[in-house]
Amino acid sequence: MTNDPAAGTPHSGSGAEHAPPTRVLLVEDDAELRDLVSRRLRSEGFVVSEVANGPDAVNAAREAPPDIILLDVGLPGLSGFDVCRTLRPDFAGAILFLTARDAELDEVLGLELGGDDYVVKPVSTRVLVARIRSLLRRRERASGLAAFGPFVVDRARREVRCGDRAVHLTTAEFELVAFLADRAGQDVSRDDLYQHLLGIEYDGLDRTIDVQVARVRQKLGAVHADGRDAVRTVRGVGYLAVPERP
Repeated sequence: MTNDPAAGTPHSGSGAEHAPPTRVLLVEDDAELRDLVSRRLRSEGFVVSEVANGPDAVNAAREAPPDIILLDVGLPGLSGFDVCRTLRPDFAGAILFLTARDAELDEVLGLELGGDDYVVKPVSTRVLVARIRSLLRRRERASGLAAFGPFVVDRARREVRCGDRAVHLTTAEFELVAFLADRAGQDVSRDDLYQHLLGIEYDGLDRTIDVQVARVRQKLGAVHADGRDAVRTVRGVGYLAVPERP
């Protein structure tokens, strides 16, 4: 794993402002590498616990289950694969394997045992943080959650929250926000919005979606100062929900 400068502004690994920080269990027997990774993760707002062998990893994960385990494959006591095999039946969090072996068979085995992703060392800490966030976002989407700006959209509860504060939206407004949040960071055209939300083609004149966006911005802004900026207009295209941020 290569060294690179830590980002200047710490923020949580996943979720909206005031949400609990992402808890990481780092399992790595190389002390220098473990220190490098843990310092970078802490600078990014993650809460990090560290262990150096397989049996300690099992105990730590059971005593205080983290959101994600960064699990080296070549560990003393128990291999990373054995740790995953032991924990996975009762562990609901994410598992990302770290290994120096670039072998397809190892990757397949790790994923079949219940791992969520696989990173081959050396990898920069910047890339590792990006892979962690991407993995957590995928798991959130699978659980019905999506994040944008400082907000979290919960489809199961049909609500949008900023920390412990709810944004009160109509059904149509919620569907608009959820559609944009699922595509955070991507330009979404008015054509797509009309097709998916209203079931009609955009005629270039109708302002239904524009009015809904204006109302949503007001309601988001009433809950959080950056709310109005969380949904941006893309001139000549449509709208964009900004990616999650502190």
